[in-house]
Amino acid sequence: MDKDLRQQLLALADKYETVSFLNGDPAWFMHQMADSQDQETAAFLAMSLSYGARQQFLPKIRSLMEMAQWKPYKWIESGEFEQPIAPVSKCFYRLYTYADIRSMLAALQELLRRYGSLGGFARTIVSLDIEGKTDVEAVLEAFSSFFRERGIKGMVPSPYTSACKRPCMFLRWMVRDNSPVDLGLWSSFMDQSHLFIPLDTHVMQTATRLHINIGKSAGWKAVVKLTSKMREVFPNDPARADYALYGYDIDSEEDKGEWVSGGRPCRG
Repeated sequence: MDKDLRQQLLALADKYETVSFLNGDPAWFMHQMADSQDQETAAFLAMSLSYGARQQFLPKIRSLMEMAQWKPYKWIESGEFEQPIAPVSKCFYRLYTYADIRSMLAALQELLRRYGSLGGFARTIVSLDIEGKTDVEAVLEAFSSFFRERGIKGMVPSPYTSACKRPCMFLRWMVRDNSPVDLGLWSSFMDQSHLFIPLDTHVMQTATRLHINIGKSAGWKAVVKLTSKMREVFPNDPARADYALYGYDIDSEEDKGEWVSGGRPCRG
């Protein structure tokens, strides 16, 4: 990689990986509570709804936090979510109805009761030492499979068949430590050097402007290529490049506040 570009990306990461990054970012929610189980759960809920326009999905995440009285772990594990989230076809957010959200929360309740926490589930998957997969790949696929097997589609995308942006972002939050943004709750049993860049169309456009060739489609192959390129700059922490790429986009033009989205909104 060009030396000047490398230095620019390093400088941008330093500039943007700060507490102020949390303003208007879904990661803000997990920082509003002290208990690690609540932090994990809040992060997972934020990840599940973080698509489309920020001004639309951030209020929806907040509404769940307020229903849970900012204690999302107990709210879900105890089944308290069942009263305010009725299994009806009324639209909750874009593609998801209240029934969809309730089904996702019920699956998450099952996971929490079986493994104790989201971190407990991830730790169990890592302990299996799946041949041919890093800890991060195994956990990404395990989360997707768990919810897919329970009929939950789209909220927890799979690697290999998609860019898997939001789960990659969630693992960045959970695994990277010594960060004012990322919590590092799972840093003791997962390796941050295995993390992937959360990729969407904006990041694809940024890579193009930087003359980094990762293909034309925002799929898993592009994620792997971009992460490999960014590992040249951040050898033991490639996901830190997410801040640099975000910063490059902000420094280049005004942030439009749009995240990757797809499909038609539900009605209601």
